[in-house]
Parts: sequence; C-alpha cells; structure tokens
Amino acid sequence: MFELSDKTNLLEQRAYKYSLQDVPQANLQRDLYSYDQVPRIAFNHRRVPIGMPEEIWITDTSLRDGQQSVEPYSVKQIVEIYKLLSKLGGPYGLIRQTEFFVYSQKDRKAIEECQALGLKFPEITTWIRATKEDFKLVKDLGIRETGILVSCSDYHIFNKLKMTRKQAMDTYLATVAEAFEAGVMPRCHLEDITRADFYGFVVPFVNALMEMSRDAGIPVRIRACDTMGYGVPYPEVVLPRSVPGIIYGLHHYSEVPSELLEWHGHNDFYKGVANAATAWLYGASGVNCSLLGLGERTGNVPLEAMVMEYAALRGSFDGMDPTVITEIADFFKNDIGYNIPPMTPFVGKNFNVTRAGIHADGLLKDEEIYNIFNTKKILNRPASVLVGKASGLAGIAYWINNNYRLPEDKKIDKKDPLVIALKEWIDREYEDGRQTTLSDSELENKIFELSGGKFLND
Repeated sequence: MFELSDKTNLLEQRAYKYSLQDVPQANLQRDLYSYDQVPRIAFNHRRVPIGMPEEIWITDTSLRDGQQSVEPYSVKQIVEIYKLLSKLGGPYGLIRQTEFFVYSQKDRKAIEECQALGLKFPEITTWIRATKEDFKLVKDLGIRETGILVSCSDYHIFNKLKMTRKQAMDTYLATVAEAFEAGVMPRCHLEDITRADFYGFVVPFVNALMEMSRDAGIPVRIRACDTMGYGVPYPEVVLPRSVPGIIYGLHHYSEVPSELLEWHGHNDFYKGVANAATAWLYGASGVNCSLLGLGERTGNVPLEAMVMEYAALRGSFDGMDPTVITEIADFFKNDIGYNIPPMTPFVGKNFNVTRAGIHADGLLKDEEIYNIFNTKKILNRPASVLVGKASGLAGIAYWINNNYRLPEDKKIDKKDPLVIALKEWIDREYEDGRQTTLSDSELENKIFELSGGKFLND
C-alpha cells in the first residue's frame, strides 16, 4: 500500500505497524553485550536520512541527574544556577527547560524561589515517582510537565522489575493515564533504550503512548535515555546501539514530532557529545544536558559543550551568551567548592593554557596558531601559558604580557632583558630539582625583585 507522505511529499510505502513482542524470557542481546567483553559495535549498512529539525534546543538536568553525583546544593545555590542557566540560554530560551526534584521541603522551596523570579526560560519541570500523590504535588506547584521513568530494556523489565514486557507496558500506560487525569504533561524517560528491543518493545510502546496522547489532547514528550552510554553516532550501525536509528525510528515509525523528541546521554564510552549532536541531526529537537557534565558515573552530556555544538551547527549562538559559561565555572569552583578537572574543555583551568615553549612562541606571534578560537571574546577567557621547565623565553614573555594585561604598545618580547633574567632564574630552579610549574605569585614576586619594583612603572 502506497501513500503520499506529508513529510517528504513523495509516494511512499505505508509504514509497517509494529506490535509488542511479549517474549517468554529476557533478550539480553548477548551478541552485542557480553558482560565479560567490551560491547561490540556491529554494522548492517542500513542508512537513515539526516533530518535536522527547524528548531533545536538544550534542556538541563543539572538539578536532578547532575545533583545526584555531588553534595546536595543549597536553595541559594539552586536559585543561582537557575539564574545562570537563564542568562546563558538568552532571550529565545535555547536552554528550554530544567528539571527539579520535588520530594523534600528544600526541593519545593527552591522551586518556589525560582518561580518567583518570573523568568520565562528555562521552564521548570520535575522528575517524580509515578504515583497519584506525586502527580498532585506537581499540579499544586503549578508545574506543567514532569518526567516519569519507563524503563524499556529487558535488563530492567525482566531482571529489575520482574515483569513481562506486556505487564511493563500496561503499567506504564496506566501511569501516563494518571498523569493525564491530573492534568500534567508526562515526559516519558525511556531508560536503557540502547539495550532495548527497539521494534519488539520500544516502537509499539511509543505508538501506544502517541495514540493515548491524541485521544487525551495532551502531548507526551519522549526522552530517549542512553543510560549506560552505549549509543554510537556512526551511520549503518545495528540497533539498539545506533543513535541515528533510534531517533529516526521514533520519529518515522512512532510519529513522535521532533519538538517532543529528546535525547539524554551518558559519557561512559566518551561518546556523549557526539551522540547528542547526532540526535539533533537525525530529528530530535531537544538534547538533555548537565552543567560541567555532572551526573551518574562518567556524567551526562556537558551543557556547555552543546552550546558550542549548537553554534557550530547553526553558525550562530542565536542569543545565547557563552561568556556565562565562565561565570558558571567560577560559581561551581568558588561558591560550590567543586574542583573542575583542569583539562576540561571550555571550563577547566588549563583548557586554553599551554606549557610548551614552542607553542608559547606561536601564541606570541599569532594567538590563532595555538588557540581553538578567540576564547577571550567568546568565553571571556584569554589564552594563557603556564611557566615551567619547558616554557622558554617566548612562554615567559607571553605570560608577562597576558598576566599584566599589557597594551600593545607596552608588550615585551622574548629578547627583553627582564625575560632573559627571569629565564635564568627559572632554569636555576629546575637545575636544583624543582618539578612543578611556577605559580603566578612566585613569578610576580621575582619580577618585582628583578625590576627593582619598577616594571609596571616603566
């Protein structure tokens, strides 16, 4: 049977309607997931088309999934994080939503204080246990949307919930019906989708959700959760590891609109950012992230990384203010006491800092040679160097110019007598057995001594 597609405007074969495969025992997909080996990446050479939505955005889980991996935030800290997210997301709300817990009095107080700010974005949503009491709590707080857990792999259905697929599906659908009854929009978190039987459970389940949604006149958001980081961004990979296949399948076979389709990934195999970008490319409007990548185990997709990925894919920040990323890093370091690993892109202390003398020489001649982009303009983080054993004259000169913020007509080069004298002192330090880099205060004190206190007055 053929019909004209309103998506492609081409005559297409009517999509096959998948039905639930209620298997008698769990399919743990041991051909891919042998617990004693690294999970395999297999290919079937089937391609699906790229389908970037007209609008894409970021959603945030810093106060839910992210907060589970650190010391609990205070109400004041939660409110400040919320304000920073709003500032970073800009006037068009490209950081569209953020999710909160609602269980404790502190959680609810934080929500109320954030609501009192009157900010349009990010929209406050929640994540709850799927009970009538919790749905009522969400409704009473004036929150439109909440996340509920609908685990979809046989690992969870059979081995954790001790159910059959049909029992799990019936339970989940009854829970969604309760959300509709309470007047709350459900966001269904399809946990462990990258180990699920995609066509035997996921698609028929989501088809049923979409049908319920149409009947109720209430939208249902679908969050595809790569809970263990097994997703793979490469084309032609077999399901359930294929991110293109998952997003295309949910959009094409379950008819989930892009604006209701969201990806939530983890970084266990270093693919978090690539998988999230791939979800955008193949039809999901939303990617769910956490500030600094904080989250379970190896963490979530870093929100700041997807801000950069957005700009790379769209050619513009579209109102987002990336300098706020540096403010966020400073807040986590100074107010929360979180130690950001120094090599972390965009937020780590050393992300645009070089130690090598030959690199510093390049920075001195033309910053663009060794800096990824204009980090001073985009992130309010000028490129820098660390002075140590390998810095060389150029590195020392670059550090002095940068540390003292010398204007162009006052900058010194590697032939300056002060640079040469400082280099001789540094060499002696390392000849005497020093192993660590020199701190800013050590260098400043030595410069004061070598110049007789006149350096900045010259």
